Amino acid sequence: MHMGKKTGKTSTRGTRSSSTAGTSRTKKAPVKKVVPVRASRASAKRPLLTRAEETKLLGPKAFTESELRHFKEVIQQKRKETLEELDTLKESMMDVTTGEYVSESSNYSLHMEQGTDAMEREKTFLFVQRETNYLNQLDDALARIEGKTYGQCKVCGLLVPKERLGAVPTATTCAEYKNTNMPCERGRIALARKQQAK
Repeated sequence: MHMGKKTGKTSTRGTRSSSTAGTSRTKKAPVKKVVPVRASRASAKRPLLTRAEETKLLGPKAFTESELRHFKEVIQQKRKETLEELDTLKESMMDVTTGEYVSESSNYSLHMEQGTDAMEREKTFLFVQRETNYLNQLDDALARIEGKTYGQCKVCGLLVPKERLGAVPTATTCAEYKNTNMPCERGRIALARKQQAK
């Protein structure tokens, strides 16, 4: 009788262990199916643009004649204002006793009073340098207008947005590239097309 009881307990344990093993196998099966489902959902959120959609996104390759005339007027006005500012700055740098412009290496600058006057003189030289550089940039922009290449990004060749050129008429890249040194979405598409064409 004792032998019969032991045999019954052993068979029960065997049944439990086999059922547990079976349960663990059924739990692992659906886990493998989850990965491709998630991947398909993720790809569905980022549909690729068609060729026509890309072309529309890239926009025209050059400004119209009327648009170029508008930008030319804006740049010429800024050039006039910059020249007037330069004349004012140069007058403030002139030695009233000699009628000559004061340079940083002149005897006059060496004997000027220390402190505020020296600091103001240094600021004036910096302003003159900045305005001169800006004047050169405006002249370069006018040359690009004459060459019908004004507004074209030097990185991707697309047109810089009008809003940016309205704020910075001398711009040669989009704002995103200037701030991040990386092309914008339009630029990336254009560069990819150029690479495919090679």
